[in-house]
Amino acid sequence: MRSFISFTKKEWLFHMRSGKITVILLIFLLLGIMNPAIAKLTPWMLEAMSESLSEAGMTVSEVTVDAMTSWVQFFKNAPMGLIVFVLIEASIFTDEYRMGTMVMILTKGIKRYKVILAKASVMTVLWSGAYWLSFAVTYGYNSYFWDNSVAQSLIPSVVYWWLFGMLCTVLILFFSAIMKGTTSVLLGVGASVLFFYILTLFAKVKKFSPALLMDGNSLIYGAEDAEAYVPAVMVTSVLVLALTAASIPLFNKRQV
Repeated sequence: MRSFISFTKKEWLFHMRSGKITVILLIFLLLGIMNPAIAKLTPWMLEAMSESLSEAGMTVSEVTVDAMTSWVQFFKNAPMGLIVFVLIEASIFTDEYRMGTMVMILTKGIKRYKVILAKASVMTVLWSGAYWLSFAVTYGYNSYFWDNSVAQSLIPSVVYWWLFGMLCTVLILFFSAIMKGTTSVLLGVGASVLFFYILTLFAKVKKFSPALLMDGNSLIYGAEDAEAYVPAVMVTSVLVLALTAASIPLFNKRQV
């Protein structure tokens, strides 16, 4: 247990010194501010463009914005935050392979499964902290300017999106256990997400696809019930646990 805690502290120290934590938190903080800001500025921007639009034959009617406008923006910006997170964290193993520090770590007697679990815990806390920071900022501004109650099933929709982000975090872990290059890890995560998205195009399996969890707008508008996403939640939860468990024996077998 002591070696696990020590290695976890080392991971956090590296993330702080490399600026990864700062960049990730700033990006998600900015996204959290942008969601209500864009909603608030939309009428002003349309009014400013109305003259040029009218010359092109288009008429701009009066636009009313509320918390729903901001939450729609939240779910539009969430993929951007997740992409930034994946791009930054994809090298969490590969940097150590490249610099040879992984060999030094393992020769000190730290068990490989502790390396996996330590890195998984760091990424989990970092993703969760950044994501919920963005949510809290958006929620706070929306409460100040409007009324969040207009968004239906808000909590399930944001929890589902967080769970999808957790799956991507575990995919980084899984592909890092079998691949040595950051590009390969990114391709593996990207291909997996693409596969999940393709599944949503087929009616018979759509409800099981983890990519369905990104459809937060359908929930807040009341077009879908939270219960409709339960199969996707169950599949995603199983995948998170299974991929984490599979990463340990795969990492045990690889040459570093």
